[in-house]
Amino acid sequence: MAKILMITGDFTEDYETMVPFQILLAAGHEVDAVCPDKAAGETIATAIHDFEGHQTYTEKPGHNFTLNASFDEISPRNYDGLVIPGGRAPEYLRLDNRVIEMVQHFFTADKPVAAICHGAQMLVAAEVLNGRQCSAYPACAPEINAAGGEYKNLEMTEAFTDGNLVTAPAWPANPAWMAQFMALLNS
Repeated sequence: MAKILMITGDFTEDYETMVPFQILLAAGHEVDAVCPDKAAGETIATAIHDFEGHQTYTEKPGHNFTLNASFDEISPRNYDGLVIPGGRAPEYLRLDNRVIEMVQHFFTADKPVAAICHGAQMLVAAEVLNGRQCSAYPACAPEINAAGGEYKNLEMTEAFTDGNLVTAPAWPANPAWMAQFMALLNS
């Protein structure tokens, strides 16, 4: 089975963090969830984003998520794949050069990467989308296109694979997103 790195942070989307973490563990993979400047055993706050008919999603407090690895002790070379949850965390994680270098490693090494929702903001900052199709929360479309990528408009339950990259618009796509990611891990 594969060893997966999940880079997350405070106010990550609850279902885009906890559900993939649990799915991958249930499938027998080893998953290390990390956050810059936090250690194993510390928690991050999550938020639940819901689609209730407004012009954008609503946000409610989620569960605390316990990290199981220390950011300062990991090396992306030791992992077979990367998971980038969405929510508000990517907005500030993309400003951390250590995180961006980790994301770039997975593309340089052509390892599987799964990004969902606002996780595309980290892909944009890492400058890895040029010439690629990428889905995300629709509000991220201008950023993807400006970065040389092509925004892939999908239903909220769909995911899309372009090479080593699997993307999806939001947590309702978790089953499709994780199925496509695990197919890459097993190829």
